[in-house]
Amino acid sequence: MARKNGNKRTHRDDAQHESFLRHKNFIYLKWALFICLISIVAYFLIDPTPRHNGGTWYGYTLGTIGALLIVWLTMLGIRKRAITAGKWSLKGWTSAHVYLGLSLTVIATLHTGFQFGWNIHTLAYALMMLVIISGAFGIYFYANIPRAMSENRAETTQAEMIQLLNSLDDQLEDAARPLSAQYVAAVQSAINDTKITGGLLTRLSGRVNKCATARALAKLRDAAEGSGSAMVDQYGEDLSSAISILDRKSVMLNRVRRHIRFKSLLELWLYIHVPATIFLLAALTAHILSVFFYW
Repeated sequence: MARKNGNKRTHRDDAQHESFLRHKNFIYLKWALFICLISIVAYFLIDPTPRHNGGTWYGYTLGTIGALLIVWLTMLGIRKRAITAGKWSLKGWTSAHVYLGLSLTVIATLHTGFQFGWNIHTLAYALMMLVIISGAFGIYFYANIPRAMSENRAETTQAEMIQLLNSLDDQLEDAARPLSAQYVAAVQSAINDTKITGGLLTRLSGRVNKCATARALAKLRDAAEGSGSAMVDQYGEDLSSAISILDRKSVMLNRVRRHIRFKSLLELWLYIHVPATIFLLAALTAHILSVFFYW
């Protein structure tokens, strides 16, 4: 009995740590591939007159499937508010969202019959592709960034990292006090003028140009490594202490900036994916209404 319970616990733990992309041995990927295969085979077996387009019975069928899929896919945001286990767990829903969403590239393209133009129908298709492409970036980000964020934080929160930076600044101010004026000024600049982040491009790059801490560290290291430097003789221990604290602050700054970069990447794709989805729903509604009223 104990062995059976142990096996059950192992299977449960494996399921909890399983990626949403691998959910239940890629079951939704298999369904998506099956749907795409059936759609492609039917496309070549059916010979409508005069040619494939969204107005044939085959086009209407794929269009209906595609429209229902799009509406269902947009419900993931609502589903996230109700975390449950079992067949329709959030992980399972997300896995289905990914693979069935990707299948729309085949379903919707075959629905058009490769007939495109400057109209609301092609606009809806283009917006759908934008949503899918941005979603693909989201898949990559959510499959890789959370783990990278966890490794970078080393079991600390962003607030704790900022608190440690403030603590290092306090130590740095005390350590630099015995140094000569120009080096005290450099250290003071590292305390007062260092920017953790900046605009969007700075947040996404994770780097800050002309970082005051980096400049102060370079200045003190040059002084310590200079041949026959009087600084080493006069301020050897104090100089080493200030350099050590500056080095620790530089490392912590890089960790915080990487953390902000990861968060910004996760947020950026949503700023594209969500508005594009809203515009897609509007264009899809216009597409459907125009078909029923004018075709």
